[in-house]
Parts: sequence; structure tokens; C-alpha cells
Amino acid sequence: MGSISIPDPGESTQAPSFDEFQRQTSLMTSCTLLWKELSDHFTSLEQSLLKKSDAIKDKIKTLDTETKASLSSLEERETTIENSVSIALRKVEAAVQAAAAAVGTSKCDDGEDNPEVDDSEGLLLRLKSYCVKMDSLGFWGFVASKKKEMELMRAQIPLALAECADPARFVLEAISEVFPVDKRALCVNDLSWACVLILESLIPVMVDPILGKSRVLVTPSVKKSAKEIAEKWKESLDQRGGIENVKAPDVHTFFQHLVTFGIVKNEDLDLYRKLVVGSAWRKQMPKLAVSLGLADKMPDMIEELISKGQQVDAVHFTHEVGLVDRFPPVCLLKAFLKDAKKAATSILEDPNNSSRAVHLAARKEQSALKAVIKCIEEYKLEAEFPPENLKKRLEQLEKVKVEKKRPAAVGPANKRTRASNVGPMPPAKAGRITTAYVSSFPAPPTFVRSPSHTQYPTGVPSYSVPPPMYVHGTRSPPYAAYSPEAAPLSPPLSYPGTPPMNYPAYGGYGNGMAPAYQHTYYR
Repeated sequence: MGSISIPDPGESTQAPSFDEFQRQTSLMTSCTLLWKELSDHFTSLEQSLLKKSDAIKDKIKTLDTETKASLSSLEERETTIENSVSIALRKVEAAVQAAAAAVGTSKCDDGEDNPEVDDSEGLLLRLKSYCVKMDSLGFWGFVASKKKEMELMRAQIPLALAECADPARFVLEAISEVFPVDKRALCVNDLSWACVLILESLIPVMVDPILGKSRVLVTPSVKKSAKEIAEKWKESLDQRGGIENVKAPDVHTFFQHLVTFGIVKNEDLDLYRKLVVGSAWRKQMPKLAVSLGLADKMPDMIEELISKGQQVDAVHFTHEVGLVDRFPPVCLLKAFLKDAKKAATSILEDPNNSSRAVHLAARKEQSALKAVIKCIEEYKLEAEFPPENLKKRLEQLEKVKVEKKRPAAVGPANKRTRASNVGPMPPAKAGRITTAYVSSFPAPPTFVRSPSHTQYPTGVPSYSVPPPMYVHGTRSPPYAAYSPEAAPLSPPLSYPGTPPMNYPAYGGYGNGMAPAYQHTYYR
């Protein structure tokens, strides 16, 4: 028979409770969730490390590529130094020979202070004569006096500067008359255009003949002088009215000086940005901004221009840096026209401008229309923004302006009109006589028949009333107009009912009333 197990009295025979089971279940659930959270965390860390590792590898590859490119560029520079130096030496020797040859003709040139230069060849010869002799002051004076031939000189100055032994130093000495500080006793006219023209013409002369613009042939001493000039200009900003009030031509000259000599400073980028925004209306500012290293800050600059109401300038900047998709030009131009219209309306409503309000408002709208039309034509936006309506509106404004300037027609002084609508009186002939007397008395009122007045027959005798006589400055009493009740002034005469030769009644009045004379001129 089977044995029966007898429970040990020392052991507890009580079964586990339901609460204990629930506690163990919740503990297992929390452990499971914690494990899942830890697993996700480690997975995300692993992915992040992989991404960072890939980014580091890409940077290493980029650095390797840039390093190889820099090394190859340095090797190329090193190998081309001798050739560049030999080319420069040949230029110097040619310049020396040209200078020696020019010494013999210098006396002939001195006999003619400023001979006329009629063609491009003569202009080039004159510029070369200054450059060969390193006469920077004469060169500056000649260029400054030829503003009308600026486009012609733009092509000739680089050829002339190539004849200089040291073109960079020659240019610094030439523009030192007005830059960085104007040394003239009387600043009659602005010569910033001449500085910009000469600085722009220097760039193709200084570039490396082999490497091009990547290497500029400027001696360390000249570059140091150029940096000192730039620092001096920045120190004179307070004298020029600060960043907000400095003149745009001065800013243009300063920027061109930095770009030409390659002395742009990264720590001055904020200053460059403020100056560019303040002179954004200059045509060359977008290109100069890119040359100054402001391409990354261009979106912020464009937004600032838009906030200031300079949408047309913003369009130029967007096309220069390729942000047309981000800043659509058509929307900017329409917003500009809308703002100009509001400004013109505010001018008309301003009581302080009541006398010239219409003229100022029309001029404001005209300038806005011209700027928008020019921008549309420059960037070929006719398909998106047809300019026909703008041109019609501009023609209307210009037509109104011309009509306002046209003087009002004034009739002759001796023109007399009848009291009725029959037509003008015959012209007075007293103007032909020098002794004619002009009455200072006002003309008596013209009598017009009332509708209720009785129409007298044609047979009523009319009287020939002589005009008032003026003798020696005295004036006889005016005769009263005819009335049937008045006593006759002379014995009545018998006249036919119809005047002879079909003449109308006296003075053309058929109402039986004598005309009231307007005392102007009498013979």
C-alpha cells in the first residue's frame, strides 16, 4: 500500500495570497518597461554615434581634399613665381626704356599745358605719358577733368597703368588728393567717381599674369600703406556724420579700395554690412557686398531693405546672390508701387504742403514708376509684370506736368465784347494814337432788357448819341441810356424801320435801348 505523506507541523501550509500575486505581476511589468526604455535609449545612442562618426569621416575627407588643393596651389604658385617675376622685370625694363624715350619729348609736352585730346588714341598717349613719368598728380588732374569721357577712359586707363613701374603705389599717390581725406581748400565738386574709376582700372593690372585674380601682385609696403589708408578712413567716420550720414560716394570709394588691394577684414564685416545697407541704392553695391564677403548675410540685409521700403534695391541684391525664389521680385516691385501710392496720397492730404502737394505727389509717383519700369526691363520680367499700364500712367503724369507748366493764354488788352451774344466789338483804334486817353473811371453797367419789359417796335426813333468827350483830362458826364419816357435830347429824326444797307440797329441792339459804352479807348 502506498505511503501517505504527513505534513511537517513546522512548515506553513498557507497558500500565497492574491495580493502577492498582483504585486509580483506589477513588478514584472515595470521591469519589462524599464528594459524596453533602456534598450531604446541605447539604440538611439548607437545611431547618434554612427551619424557623428559619418559626419567626422566626411569632414576628414573634405579636409583632405582642401589640403590637397591647397598644396597643389602652393606648388603651382611656387613654380610660377619665377615666371611671374621675369614677366614683371620685363615690364619694368620696358617702362624704363619708355621713360627714357619720353625724356626727350618732355620739353615739347611742357610747351603745351593741356592740349586737347579728341580721340581714344590721343587720350591713351596722354595717360601713358603721365604713367611713364610717374606723374601721379598730373595723372589725377587729367582724369578728374575728363568726366564726360569716363566710359572711354575706363578702357584706356588699365593700358596706361601697365606702363607704370609700380602701378599700385602710383594709384595710391594719385587718389591721395581726395582719399581718405579731401585735401582741397574748396571742395567744389565730388571726385569720388574718379577714385572709383582709377581703383577699378588697377585690378587687371595687378593680377598675376599666370594665376589671375587668385594672386594680386602688391608689394608688402604698398599693402601696408593701403591698410593704413583704410584705417584712417574709418577713423574719419565721425567727421563724416557717422555710419548713418556718410555719403554714398565715399562709401563706394572705401569699398573699392578694400577690394582692389585685398585688405578686407573679417572683424569689420558688421561695419561693412551697415555701410552697404545705408548705400544700397548705388548700382555697384550688390557686387561689392559679395566681394566683401557678405554673401552669407545677404538674406538678412534684403529683409532689412524691404522693411525700410527699399524693395527695388532688394530686387538688385536678390538677383546678385540668386535668392529670387525666396524673395520674388514681382511681389517686391508691386509692394514698392503700393507704398509710393500711399506716400503720394499722404502728401496730398498734408495741410502743410497745400501749395505744392499736387506737384510733390506726382513727382513721387513718377520716380517710383520709372524705377520699377527700369527694373522690369533690366531683369526681363515683362512676362510676369507687364509694364504697359505703368508706362501709360507715367505718360499721364508727365502730360499733366507739361500742361501745368504751359502759360495760360491771355487775350489782347484792347479786345472788347458786346453786352449781348452777337459778337465782339470792332477793335479800338486809339492804341495807334500816342495821345489817346485811357479813362480811370469804371465802365458803367451794361443794361440788359428784362423779360417782362415791353418790346418796342422797330419804328421807334433811335437817337444818335455821341460818346463822351475827353478834353484836357476832363470827363463829360456820361449819357443815360435811352428810355421812352425820357425827354428827347434832340429833335426826332425820321428813320426807316429797317436801317439802310441791312445794317443792324445801333450797336446791334434790337431792344430799342442805346448801348452802354465801355470807356476804354476813344478817338
